[in-house]
Amino acid sequence: MSTSVTPARTAADTGALVRSLADIRLVDADQAGGKGANLGELIAAGLPVPPGFVVTCDAYRSSMRAGGVDAELAALHHEALGSVDDPARLDELCRRMRDEVRSGNLTADLRDAVVAAYRALGPHVVVAVRSSAAGEDGRDASFAGMNRSITNITGEQDLIDAVAGCWASLFTPRVLTYRAARGFTEAPEMAVVVQRMISADRAGVAFTADPSTGNRDHLVIEAAFGQGEVVVSGKVQPDTYVVDKATGRVVDTRIGVKPFKIVRGDDGRDAVVELDADHVNAQVLSETDLRRITELAIAAERHYRDPQDIEWAIEGEAVWLVQARPITTLGPAPTATPDEHPARDGVLLNGLPAAPGTASGRVRVLQTPADGSLLRDGEVLVAPMTNPDWLPTIRRAAAVVTESGGMTCHAAIVARELSVPCVVGARSATTLLQTGAMVTVDGTHGQIRDTGPAAPVAVVTAAAGGSVSSATPVTATRIYVNLAMPDTAETAAAADVDGVGLLRAEMMLTDALGGRHPRALMARGEQSTLITAMTDAIGRIAAAFAPRPVIYRATDFRSNEFRNLSGGEDFEPVEHNPMIGYRGCYRYVKEPDLFALELTALTEVRDRYPNVHLMVPFVRTRWELDECLHLVDDSRLGRQHGLHRWIMAEVPSVVHWLPTYIGMGIDGVSIGSNDLTQLMLGVDRDSETCAEVFDETDAAVLDAIGRIVSTARRFHIPSSLCGQAPSTNPAFAEHLVRMGITSISVNPDAVARTRRAVAAAEQRLLLDAVRYQADNPDGDQPK
Repeated sequence: MSTSVTPARTAADTGALVRSLADIRLVDADQAGGKGANLGELIAAGLPVPPGFVVTCDAYRSSMRAGGVDAELAALHHEALGSVDDPARLDELCRRMRDEVRSGNLTADLRDAVVAAYRALGPHVVVAVRSSAAGEDGRDASFAGMNRSITNITGEQDLIDAVAGCWASLFTPRVLTYRAARGFTEAPEMAVVVQRMISADRAGVAFTADPSTGNRDHLVIEAAFGQGEVVVSGKVQPDTYVVDKATGRVVDTRIGVKPFKIVRGDDGRDAVVELDADHVNAQVLSETDLRRITELAIAAERHYRDPQDIEWAIEGEAVWLVQARPITTLGPAPTATPDEHPARDGVLLNGLPAAPGTASGRVRVLQTPADGSLLRDGEVLVAPMTNPDWLPTIRRAAAVVTESGGMTCHAAIVARELSVPCVVGARSATTLLQTGAMVTVDGTHGQIRDTGPAAPVAVVTAAAGGSVSSATPVTATRIYVNLAMPDTAETAAAADVDGVGLLRAEMMLTDALGGRHPRALMARGEQSTLITAMTDAIGRIAAAFAPRPVIYRATDFRSNEFRNLSGGEDFEPVEHNPMIGYRGCYRYVKEPDLFALELTALTEVRDRYPNVHLMVPFVRTRWELDECLHLVDDSRLGRQHGLHRWIMAEVPSVVHWLPTYIGMGIDGVSIGSNDLTQLMLGVDRDSETCAEVFDETDAAVLDAIGRIVSTARRFHIPSSLCGQAPSTNPAFAEHLVRMGITSISVNPDAVARTRRAVAAAEQRLLLDAVRYQADNPDGDQPK
């Protein structure tokens, strides 16, 4: 095995259109691109690499020149580099450049050379066709996942089309944004690697130094079942193994959640296969697998004499290396063990430390790259997963948090290159972190911490200039919005919403009190200050939405949150488990004078805006609610005509007591899915240790929700659910629609997405009914 980078074997072949990987070395990178040159170098080092060939950069240049599009491409590319901050213009320029590339196409000579090289690999061989741009996979820039790779290609015409597709991928917004960020201004060129496709049982990535700490004594391996795309794209949370390079000992293992794998399907295309429960959380690699991958990774590092980022795949018993490149973001090796320890206080979520550094900002929860325009500069991007299409958004973010992915996925690599702190694999991040909340992302330790109460933040919607389809679907299920402060009311009200399903009192109260505990203010005789401030805040929201309903949820601070207010230690008990302690309805009964201030403020608002209604949270027992309703009825609010009295269904006991509550005068029920889930499953939703147990779609939780909705329907009162799950999980939305829920309330940024999901569910339900009636013309309607 060679211990140094090997020179090219045949310099005379540098102008060839197509070259065997076995004849390429690192010095040929200007013709073979970074990926092709590195694969040839691995072969020269005696390491296992699938056979294949490279369509060179000369082939690309000659085809564009022969097609008469080279000059136009260069001009458009120059203009595009200056338009990276104008997404619409950049998208248009990239589309035009891709059209130019396709019109240039492969020359006849090149088509013949590619077909001949393909046939030489064997009859009807399945290949992977992968971009290898000039400058890609080098020491200064990885282009990780930027350009296109196409797997499971069979047949000559499909191969030709795939090569052209790789060329066209030079000109996408994500690539141009990356090139601009990295200072690449010359017109790009593309080589294409064609290799025998490995039918992978297991696949993943190996970093020969820890990318999160810079520790060169450790090797990090990430693995998943099936093809490696799920690891490098961040589609799943892979297994992560940290190995001591000197001893080969595995010093840390984290088993990821891998709900599916990608394999070659019966039709020859990539197929997504859902994994059974035994495999979702199963360990991917055996000790033997880990040892062989470690040996090959160290051998590659020794050959290059630099830390390497390596992609590998296991087919049967054989381990293959399918890519290698220098780690572009590795800092100097640590000279001593750092004294710094991760913080313990205020941790909201834990994940994997993917890109070091710390940044604070307001959360912006987004589901797809198409929503990227909603992120404001300096906000924290929180997403289910990120791929390179997110690059223009990542570039503007203060930090990035994802629910899936590992430390070696493409998005993590790009975040490190752009010096954007990043935490991946933070499960439930899009539901536990709310848009507008202030957080600190610690990419060094893999933590997301609470920064404190958020300042008011505007929510960008279609009415505020967002780009959405004008054809908004109509739904029978009402779509409400969750709000916490008046500053976003006008913008939210201009969107396609049916009202406010959850108006949280806590932030308005904190703002009204100037951060003081309400009893500290009452001790100074300043009750009127609180009432006036709350009246103004609630009134502004009510005015924006009138005549649509606004459901005001009375204050539901927990005792530990009240203690954090100025003077709170003088009035609040110390509880070991405040989540199920002194809060909600019980607190109003025990402190009726404080509850009376809220009722007074609500009364004054309803004098002008009768669309406002009251919701009582965290109702445990019949007697609590009975006393609380007496307090309401004895106030001027209770004597106002048309007041609706809602309760939050958060405590499982409501499943039993709801008919009784309705008989006591409750005329609306809103399911708080977060609290209901934690109490049904016995898991603290604030616990990072037990985060994987928290599941709103657990059968027990769905059964409780179904029984609550069924009771509401039986007694003809409205039912709602407050939570983000319907906007992120279409199956959950369909469950709610089939149950017959009357409304769903979500954050402003999820309104359009939720309405689309609900509309689709309603259409499926209607179609099912039509089909049932057609099949059973004399039968009853399906339930």
